[in-house]
Amino acid sequence: MAAPDSPPEYAIRLRNIVKRFDGKVVLDGVNLDIKRGETMVIMGGSGSGKSTLLRTIIGSIIPDEGSIELLGEDITRLDEARLNEVRKKIGVLFQSGALFNSMTLRQNVALPLEEHTDLPSQTIDIMVKMKLELVGLREHADKYPAEISGGMKKRAGLARALALDPQVLFYDEPSAGLDPVTSAEIDRLMVNLTKQLGVTSVVVTHEMDSAFTIADRMTMLDHGHMIIVEEHQYFDKLRADDLPIEGLSTVEQLIRQFLRGDAEGPITERKQNTGYADDILGELPTHMTPQPAIRPTR
Repeated sequence: MAAPDSPPEYAIRLRNIVKRFDGKVVLDGVNLDIKRGETMVIMGGSGSGKSTLLRTIIGSIIPDEGSIELLGEDITRLDEARLNEVRKKIGVLFQSGALFNSMTLRQNVALPLEEHTDLPSQTIDIMVKMKLELVGLREHADKYPAEISGGMKKRAGLARALALDPQVLFYDEPSAGLDPVTSAEIDRLMVNLTKQLGVTSVVVTHEMDSAFTIADRMTMLDHGHMIIVEEHQYFDKLRADDLPIEGLSTVEQLIRQFLRGDAEGPITERKQNTGYADDILGELPTHMTPQPAIRPTR
C-alpha cells in the first residue's frame, strides 16, 4: 500500500474536456490519464485537435467544460499566480524551438532560471552548462540560433525546457522539419532524458517512426474525440502487413490507415463523402452564374 505522502500515480488526468472556437467543437469530451514517468504519444491528423489539447493541458487555453489535473492540482480552478507556480514544474519544447534570436544559446537556457529563481549568476552558469551538456550543445553555448542547424535549435529548445528541472515535459511535433537522421537523434535524446531524469513526457506528433520509437502508450484523436488509448504494442500489431482487415472495426481500420499512411480507407472515404467535389463542380447558385466580361454588340 502506498505511503500517504507518496505522489499520485498519475501526473495528468483529463476529464470530459470540451473546447469550442466560434461555436465549433474542437475537443469533444476528452478523457485521458497519463502516468508518472511514462511517455504518452498523442497522434492524429491535421485539425484533429492535438495542438489545442496540448495548449489546454499546459493552461494556455481554458476549456469550456471539464477538469485538468496537472501534478495533483486542477488547473481549471487556479488563479493566474498559482497557475504560474504549477507551470514552473513543466517544460515545453515548441515545434520551432521558439528560441530568442537575439540571445545566445547560453542566454536562452539561462532565461528561465534568471526569471524564476534567486540563484546567483555563478550557479546559473553551472546549471546552464549542465543542461546544454545533456543535449550535446555545451561547446556551442555562445552561438546564436541563426548560426546553428534546425536539429540543434530543437536540442537547444529542449535544454531550455529542462532549465527548471520539470516533472513533466511537453513536446509539440519534435521531429517536424528535420531530416530522418536528425529526427532519429532527437528521438534517442528524448528516450534517454526520460530514463535519466524520470520525467513524464507528453508528445504530440504525426510522425509514426518517431512515435513508435519513443512511446510507452499512445492515443489517437479524431475530430476532437479521443478514440483509443493503448500500449504501443497494440498499435504495432494494428499496422502489421499481414493483419487481415476483414475482422477489424471501422475505428480500427481508421487507425490502421493513419498508422500506415495508406491511400485508401475510412479516412479518405470520409473526405470523399463530404460533398467537396459537388460543391466545387456542381451547379453554381444563380447569383454566381458566370457572365461574360465583354458583352457582344452585334
